[in-house]
Amino acid sequence: MIDKFLSMLESGADNALLRYSIGNAYFGEKQYQQAIEHLEEAVRQDDQYSAAWKLLGRCHFELQQFAQAVEVYDQGLEAADQKGDKQAAKEMQVFRRRAAKACASDEASSDD
Repeated sequence: MIDKFLSMLESGADNALLRYSIGNAYFGEKQYQQAIEHLEEAVRQDDQYSAAWKLLGRCHFELQQFAQAVEVYDQGLEAADQKGDKQAAKEMQVFRRRAAKACASDEASSDD
């Protein structure tokens, strides 16, 4: 599936939905860093794309980049609120709390 999406991208069909689809496919393969590259481009092309923000935050979380995940979720929550995407906002609030808790735990253990 990833190859199909990448060939579409190479043929010049670059848009936020395609970038999200590539990122989602990489996420499914647990290739989080590759997913981040495409999801960042998706939100660059459409900063109101709340699903892309949510998945981008999850990628950072999976890579244990908790501070970045919190930042991404904050941006995603703003986008979801502006767009009226209540379900995505609820989900991102849950993920943001988890990331913030993990971030605080990381900071506490690094102080030891």
